[in-house]
Amino acid sequence: METRKQNCWEFNRCGRGPDDTEEGGQERCPAATEQRLAGVHGGTNSGRACWVVAGTHCGGKAQGTHAAKQGGCEQCAFYQQVAREEGANLQRSFALLARLKNSARRPDISEKKLGVLIGGSGLIGGALMHYFKTERTDAFELLSPNSKKLSLREPGDIKHYFRKYRPDFIINCAIAALDSDAQLTYETNYLGCINLAKVAMALKIPYIQFSSAATLPNGENLTEEQTLPLRAELSNYAKSKLMAEHTLRHLNETGGLDYSIIKLGVVYGKHDHKVQGFHRLLLTIARQSLLVMMTGRGVKHSYTCCRKIPPFVDYILAHRDEFSGQSYHFVDQEPVELSRLILAIKSALRISVPKEIYLSYPLARFGTNCLKRILRGLNRIGIEARLPAEMMFMENFYATQTLSTAKLQQSSYGLPEPETTVFTELPGLLAYYLTRWEHLNLVTASYNVCRIDPLKQTDGFCRNPQQLIEAVHSGTIDPLADFEELRQDESAPQG
Repeated sequence: METRKQNCWEFNRCGRGPDDTEEGGQERCPAATEQRLAGVHGGTNSGRACWVVAGTHCGGKAQGTHAAKQGGCEQCAFYQQVAREEGANLQRSFALLARLKNSARRPDISEKKLGVLIGGSGLIGGALMHYFKTERTDAFELLSPNSKKLSLREPGDIKHYFRKYRPDFIINCAIAALDSDAQLTYETNYLGCINLAKVAMALKIPYIQFSSAATLPNGENLTEEQTLPLRAELSNYAKSKLMAEHTLRHLNETGGLDYSIIKLGVVYGKHDHKVQGFHRLLLTIARQSLLVMMTGRGVKHSYTCCRKIPPFVDYILAHRDEFSGQSYHFVDQEPVELSRLILAIKSALRISVPKEIYLSYPLARFGTNCLKRILRGLNRIGIEARLPAEMMFMENFYATQTLSTAKLQQSSYGLPEPETTVFTELPGLLAYYLTRWEHLNLVTASYNVCRIDPLKQTDGFCRNPQQLIEAVHSGTIDPLADFEELRQDESAPQG
């Protein structure tokens, strides 16, 4: 029988191994807790590769970095024993260091929960990343792979990724673009969702899926159960989202999938860099390209405040007994009349359009169809032009759809910030987006919003760049911060 190989804490009998108690303030050694080198040379955690781990407690005191302690480690009796035992199989230090630095390996977060977020570049995903990276760093580590690392269209990608990372939960808020073709929409919104759900089943972890009011009919105070019938005539987006909801319920009933669906209304919030949904409407009004009201009087919809979403996700992850296998509408308590919102934006911007003339739906549809024909003609002669993807939902501009919040209110979470509406957030949204869009030349700099030039040098950049750069080079002005404190003091200990 092969003799079990010793780890460094067993060889040195230092009492700082993973199973040793921290008595008398003696903490465990980093080699005993660093998991990224687990299995190297047959050791536990980094127990047989300790010479590349920073801060080990060799000799009764904390050591420095690998570079600082390399010479001493090579003279260490334990290192020499491992070298004899492994012979030609001894892994080189640079390869071990690369594994410690490799972001493609599961981080050492023994005291935290590891989550994987799909769709982290969007408005909702960005809000979740910001929340978990700033508000909950004590309890969570959240990874958000881009499509190059993890494509929802490639089962092999998914399998390979989750073999490297074995997370404690998965959140999916990724979607194909609204106007994507049937294949991309089906593979991303449906197959990708279900593949992730099956990963969650295999790992026995929670799966959080974001869905949309597009799966609901028109009407007032709609409950979670009032979904549309699954028909071929539905838009690719609505059909794929509805199919995903049906299959998640099926996997829960037949395979015990621990899932929750969060269904959103019209989402609003800062940092929507893709300019979609509500923010597309805001941009259209700001550019004064909406001349009349493309809606009817009294038409209402439910809205979702983006910054409220992350705390809710945090809560339902911690209360799985209550929220597992459930779907919840997550919208503001009060629905919003679309015409009133348009006029509120117009008033805040102090512009003259859109006029309060209500365009009927048949006329709006006729005009849109004519515009589509013109755009097709332009595309044929090499001029790329297209209607905003949101126009596929034009019928919804003329029909009321409001979501019930009763189920959420009756839950242990309740309805957060019931006083918050898109109207209370509108001043901040306008200031943020108009400033951003002006910088990107999407709107003209003609609105009465606060524009900040902290360096007071933009005028020189625009009018006289040669004079500006001469002033910078001569030290007359200094546009940069002083980073001198980053210079490493060579006399300071390395560690």
